Amino acid sequence: MKRSSAVITVVTDRGQVSIPARLRRELAIGKGKQLLWQKTGEREIRIVVLETDKPRGAEAMLGFARRYRPRARRTADWMRELREGER
Repeated sequence: MKRSSAVITVVTDRGQVSIPARLRRELAIGKGKQLLWQKTGEREIRIVVLETDKPRGAEAMLGFARRYRPRARRTADWMRELREGER
């Protein structure tokens, strides 16, 4: 990843700061992304972009087969087909 040059932003009356667009794109910071603020010195702060928790185990497979299905089927269609096979 390339290093970005320094950018100055201004804190609003409500204590908010805008993240420059170039940095948002480079670091994939979007709505809902969590940032960790760490005080590292008397006048220095480090901001870390936290990774989103990805599901593990069987939960990670949810929706995986969808990309291999020729077309999506409704649950009612599946149930009708299964019930016909019981007769």
